Amino acid sequence: MNRHERLSGLLELLGERGRVEVEELADELTVSAATIRRDLDHLAEQQLLTRTRGGAVVNNVSYDLPLRYKSGRRAPEKSKIGQSAAALVSAGDVVGLNGGTTTTEVARAIATRGDLARPGDGPTITVVTNALNIANELAVRQHIKLVVTGGVARPQSFELTGPLATKVLGDITLDVLFLGVDAIDADSGAYAHHEGEASINALMVDRAQRVVVVADSSKLASRAFARICAIPRIHAVVTDADAPEAVLEPFRAVGLTVHQD
Repeated sequence: MNRHERLSGLLELLGERGRVEVEELADELTVSAATIRRDLDHLAEQQLLTRTRGGAVVNNVSYDLPLRYKSGRRAPEKSKIGQSAAALVSAGDVVGLNGGTTTTEVARAIATRGDLARPGDGPTITVVTNALNIANELAVRQHIKLVVTGGVARPQSFELTGPLATKVLGDITLDVLFLGVDAIDADSGAYAHHEGEASINALMVDRAQRVVVVADSSKLASRAFARICAIPRIHAVVTDADAPEAVLEPFRAVGLTVHQD
């Protein structure tokens, strides 16, 4: 386990338990207590937890980890999801991407599709996003026309939210939206942890002809704080090979196409 993975694991354990102790973490992560102390001090400096004598406790951001710590979790699965989702894009499409680690992989896969990159022909697709990190990666791709919404940036996700973002989204139409979520349930729909992100994502859903949820198997059959949209607005789900059939069947039963890779 490298340091990035260890820091992500520490934050996940803290989010689940509310309080952690150095010695317990050292045993679980198979590292020295001194290493755990250094890691906790590092995370405390970034205000991601509060140090205590012998451990740490959660603070008010621990349930919604910054994107830089989420990116190492289930990375191979998310890369495959990105490739599968990008294969659904056709030349000429207007593609929507909200923020998140999985949609970032979709953006990378779209950007590197050789059949879409035709030098000298101008843009072959349009990408609309409210995610600063995605915009940063796509801005140098000459075959992609990039549209970035306005809004106020959230440090946890790099997403632009708030009233300024709605001004752009209200005037455009998307052929397909690849929607990253914190949770999706076959009965009640797609969810985000943060209500501001859910609101902007819901508007992107409203502007899309087709909505494809991209989510690794850990997000399936669960709910989070704020609902983005109900199941009838979703057309397909792209997930990884670890998702068991018992979890996927309810999504198929309500009419969603499931792509599993």
